[in-house]
Amino acid sequence: MTEDRRAGDKRPETQVRIGQATRVRREVLVKALWIGVWLVFLSSPVHDLVAGDHTESATVAGALGLAAFVGAYLTLVFRNMGRPFTNPPFVVTLLAVMGLLAPLLNYTLGNAWEGLFVYVSVACGATLPMRAASWAIPATAVVMYLIALHNGQPGWDDSLLLVFLIGFAMVGVGQLVRTTIELRKARATVAHLAANEERLRLARDLHDLLGHSLSLITLKSELAGRMLPDHPDKAAQQVADIEQVSRQALVDVREAVSGYRRPRLAAELAGTKVALTAAGVTADVPAEPDLAGVPEESESALAWALREAVTNVVRHSGADRCLVQLTHRQTLDGPVLELSVEDNGSGGTGVVPGNGLTGLTERLEKAGGSLEAGRAKHGFRLLARVPTAPSGDVGSGA
Repeated sequence: MTEDRRAGDKRPETQVRIGQATRVRREVLVKALWIGVWLVFLSSPVHDLVAGDHTESATVAGALGLAAFVGAYLTLVFRNMGRPFTNPPFVVTLLAVMGLLAPLLNYTLGNAWEGLFVYVSVACGATLPMRAASWAIPATAVVMYLIALHNGQPGWDDSLLLVFLIGFAMVGVGQLVRTTIELRKARATVAHLAANEERLRLARDLHDLLGHSLSLITLKSELAGRMLPDHPDKAAQQVADIEQVSRQALVDVREAVSGYRRPRLAAELAGTKVALTAAGVTADVPAEPDLAGVPEESESALAWALREAVTNVVRHSGADRCLVQLTHRQTLDGPVLELSVEDNGSGGTGVVPGNGLTGLTERLEKAGGSLEAGRAKHGFRLLARVPTAPSGDVGSGA
């Protein structure tokens, strides 16, 4: 989003920013120029006033009326063109002024003033909602038609056609501007949602990464403290393991923040064996997972699931045995790879899923999988499934 704004700042200052408010005086002048250039079609009324064909009072009244008409037109179109119809009294008042002056000047001063109806049609199309403009423009044309008949002109000419065409053309332009405004708002919303999603991803990654690593560091620190008086050599080994885990945690956090973190299931299985053994939990973990036909995103989701499950076993369960299984299964929805982590502990306390399980559910759903977690017959069980390739391309798991 920042790049878009920077790119937008490089646009020429004379370019009209469609659907956006003017910010500086130069943009105001440019917008006024784009709107005011169409006042060239008022040359006929101006020429009629300067020609001297009217009385002095009629000329003065005509000049004042024309100035009021142009002021109302410029104010209305400059402030409200393409914007939502949020100030009806203001818009309707200025349209009423134009709608009264155009027929009055045309009726009293002659056919040279019939071009004012074009500006009334433009203002209606540019500022009114589509439903209101759809009857206001034809009404303007009807009034113009009647006055033309009164002034002795044929009822149908190019000016009448112009009122219809340019009026409804401005309806389209106004709709385009409003759509542009809505698209800009939608783009800002999408950018905001993307930023929220990225923050959520970082929160999940950091929780999973640091929760596992810090739990292992805490456990090994306790072991080192107990071993230090009688077994300094073993304590030194635990301290070396702590250093290794800390360094790996630092690498993992950097990769997660950079957006490149994709844990591998084989590496997580190896780490699971180490973590459970260090916690005094008898671990039954498959050595080599069968990942034939498993997409990288699915494998990554299962690796996160395994890490979260093992972290919970070490920190909360109080278990002394843990069984990890990977199995390829055929379901009604197609082939899946199923990860089961079951322990004989309490499974922790509380009935509301924690942040880890909530984030894990989101990861698996994003990969097309699912998560089940709850008490088993002899403890607690976490079951994660992800889709795989068709059964003809994969074999049975461990």
